[in-house]
Amino acid sequence: MSPSTAGKQLGFLLARHGRIMNTRLRQALDSSGLSPRHAVLLCRLDESGPLSQQGLIDVLSIDASGLVAVLNDLEREGLAERRRDPADRRRHIVEITAEGKRAVASIEVAVADVEQEAFAGFSADELQQLHGLLSRIHGEPADEACAED
Repeated sequence: MSPSTAGKQLGFLLARHGRIMNTRLRQALDSSGLSPRHAVLLCRLDESGPLSQQGLIDVLSIDASGLVAVLNDLEREGLAERRRDPADRRRHIVEITAEGKRAVASIEVAVADVEQEAFAGFSADELQQLHGLLSRIHGEPADEACAED
């Protein structure tokens, strides 16, 4: 495959822009000490309320060891906490803290700034269409385990 052909392949184009957005998001979140994975998990907890660890694994399509590592970081920073489920002591419930909610507000501003710059040339309809199309890309749960932190 020639270099010009590789640049036209949709998979390569998505991978390139994915790396660019990942770098921009990392830079925007850098002052908070959070990675995109931390930010996604905190935002999910803020949106959904308390969830079991298994529930987070399911909704985030993340492997158990990856989730535990991110939760350890968030707990250490006081942004989330795990507690035993009183109804089933084998389960852990994860909940965002007040400090975590403040972090989410900063995350939302940082992400909005990155998106505003990156998608400045798109109309609202185009952004909605892009979101819909990207949401339809077929993936496997194990794909998240391959994601960089």
